[in-house]
Amino acid sequence: MRVRVSVAISVFLLCCIAVSAIAVDALWRRTADSNSRLLVATLDHQITETVRNEVAGRIASAEAAFGAVRTIFLQNVIKTREADKREFVFLSQLQAQPSLSWVAFGWPDSTFFASHKLGDGELEMMEIYLKDGAWTRRVDRYKVVPGDIEFYQRNFEPTDYFVTDHAWYQQAIKADAPAWFIIAEHPVATRAAAAFAGPIDVYYKRQGVLATIVEIDRLSRFLGSLSVARTGAAFILSSGGDIVAGPDGAADEVHGADLGGHPLFGIARELGQRLASGAAASEAIRVRIVDQGVSYNVTATPLDFLDWHVAVIIPEAEFLAEIDRTTARLAFTLLALVLAAGGVSVLIAQRLLAEPLRAVAEDLRAVENFQLDQISRRRSWLVEFDKLSTALVHMATGLSAFAKYIPTDLVRTLVTEGMEARPGGEMRPLTILFADVAGFTGMSERLGKDIVPVISGYLDLASQAIEAEAGTIDKFIGDAVMAFWGAPRRRNDHATAACRAALRISRALRDTGPRDDAGNALTVRIGLNSGVALVGNIGSATRLNYTAVGDAVNVASRLETANKLYGTSIIMGEEARKAAGADIIVRELDRIAVYGREGGIAIFELIAMAGEERPSWIGSYESGLHFYRTRRWRDAESKFEETVAARGDDPPSRWMIARCRLLQRQDPDDDWQPITVMESK
Repeated sequence: MRVRVSVAISVFLLCCIAVSAIAVDALWRRTADSNSRLLVATLDHQITETVRNEVAGRIASAEAAFGAVRTIFLQNVIKTREADKREFVFLSQLQAQPSLSWVAFGWPDSTFFASHKLGDGELEMMEIYLKDGAWTRRVDRYKVVPGDIEFYQRNFEPTDYFVTDHAWYQQAIKADAPAWFIIAEHPVATRAAAAFAGPIDVYYKRQGVLATIVEIDRLSRFLGSLSVARTGAAFILSSGGDIVAGPDGAADEVHGADLGGHPLFGIARELGQRLASGAAASEAIRVRIVDQGVSYNVTATPLDFLDWHVAVIIPEAEFLAEIDRTTARLAFTLLALVLAAGGVSVLIAQRLLAEPLRAVAEDLRAVENFQLDQISRRRSWLVEFDKLSTALVHMATGLSAFAKYIPTDLVRTLVTEGMEARPGGEMRPLTILFADVAGFTGMSERLGKDIVPVISGYLDLASQAIEAEAGTIDKFIGDAVMAFWGAPRRRNDHATAACRAALRISRALRDTGPRDDAGNALTVRIGLNSGVALVGNIGSATRLNYTAVGDAVNVASRLETANKLYGTSIIMGEEARKAAGADIIVRELDRIAVYGREGGIAIFELIAMAGEERPSWIGSYESGLHFYRTRRWRDAESKFEETVAARGDDPPSRWMIARCRLLQRQDPDDDWQPITVMESK
């Protein structure tokens, strides 16, 4: 029996569609289940990292406040017994650090002083001391008003709170360094809190214990602000199984958290029992807990702080119920598709479209990925496909010319990661590079249009060096180049990669780069800085630029300009220096206040990457810098001259020698600061 080709193809297509429908249904079910679990895992990770970052921020705030107050005492700016000044310092720290609940100081004679936050609307200053043979607690209360506080009440009352009776104080007074403690007893109540406490020594005499305290109810308030799916929640548990904090958006220093009233409290308690039994050590665990017929996906991840764990609890029904409904709808849709395909397949069978369509799809995919060299002319007996192939070739030719004006690698990355071309951005840790050619303005005036091959050769070398280290070229502005690392693809070694690129540019220009009109190698000035910046599509609705903006970017630009002052090639900020760490060899140049900023930052000259020999003259220069900062200008001048002698010439040392001589003549006041102020951009 013979059949027509159209019938055979129709039957074949119908069978294929039926098999495909069954396969799609099975694959959908499997994929849906996998995706739901992936979605839960992703949400778990996001919530966990959010809590981790919040706890880390509160830890950092408490430690920073402790360090600030400790420095004031150690430097003897104020004495621990100077009540008015001490009250101002404690109060300012409490206001400056929103996450702090207490700043307190206890003396070995049981005298105690603290500033204490009472929710968001009030503060109190508290002092416990011996008066007329009785221990008394004085409490001054203040209302928080916009930009200030307002005193409204003072109370005196007897107290039996003696800070020296508490274990955390007894440990801290004997310690050599501050540490974290969990405390429960306060002068006013029994409330769980985390305290960063340590001894204060002034002139080698131990004065007492300073503590910066975060009440746990503040963490409960933060957990209450999190959106964990629709009805999920996050808790903080101890390794012993206790519930440390749970969601309560109204909790603060006045209103304690109502953990037991949360619907998922029982699930958190059961997870705590598993932790207490040793179910998890230092690694995250994921368990399924069923309570009253409802299944919950539960994870517990260590926080690396006081043996705490972040517990994320999400009802499975929030994800699986909708997937089950969608699967049922898909099954009915596929059945209807199979029935309809019988009629449609007859039309499809009349024209064999698979191969031409595949070819066109491949070409379009190449265009999507900017792989324009893969597109070639594909002849077809179908006029439409023949014309389409011709149009694709013409489009590729046009795009090839257009690609010279845009960073194709960046576009390819943005397309691959599915980023839409619309205004928007996000805060990312980046390292930013600014570079330009020394003396370019004068050279361009002398060369005229002949400057084009020179600047093109320079920009080619700079682009190659940046792209070799997977950097993102932001823009060219004349001879200036701006690039950054850390976006669109995240990377932890962004500072190290930027340093390698900077050295590549400098060495390539010196060795193989274009020459100026005098036949000399071009000299490049480079500024590097690391920090959190806004990066993304910046611009208007009709014209966008994928760029980075922010203070870190501005500082990088100013550091590039600072090379003029010091006669250097590559200057980097202290944040970039910290981020690159042991991967680089640098010398600390100075401490400067860049144009537009009041505070000073340490700046460093990038010498080489780790693994190369560290020049011996770095030590003499940095010794000179130490003497310079400690007002020993004659000693500093000697060390800088030693550096010049060791190198043959060293512009930064010559500049510092001039500074030292000027300061010796001027003999500045005691408030002189070793900070160089840049007066221009």
